[in-house]
Amino acid sequence: QVQLVESGGGLVQAGGSLRLSCAASGRSFSTYAMAWFRQAPGKERQVVAAISWSGGSTYYADSVKGRFTSSKDSAKNTLYLQMNSLKPEDTAVYYCAADRARAVVPSKAEESYDYWGQGTQVTVSS
Repeated sequence: QVQLVESGGGLVQAGGSLRLSCAASGRSFSTYAMAWFRQAPGKERQVVAAISWSGGSTYYADSVKGRFTSSKDSAKNTLYLQMNSLKPEDTAVYYCAADRARAVVPSKAEESYDYWGQGTQVTVSS
């Protein structure tokens, strides 16, 4: 069983930055593809960024490309999401997720992910 715990959310003004962290338990973190999803009020959960097990392949949603960067530190069992130039439309609950499959190309689909964190709120004020 893997547990994922997100942190780093909060309230920030538009144009500001936040870094989210996702701490993972378990020895297999290095072999997991990982992803960040977000869910805004009244909207479906959507993928924001995904990273392959090795970190060599990444995906970013068009809405965050060039502003967000995801990275994986296997030595620390931690996934990061650096968010810059934040916009009010980035306001959402952000979730990290882990895919047990040793995916070379990370999946964008929710159903591919086996473990989920509890989420952390990010609020961007205008």
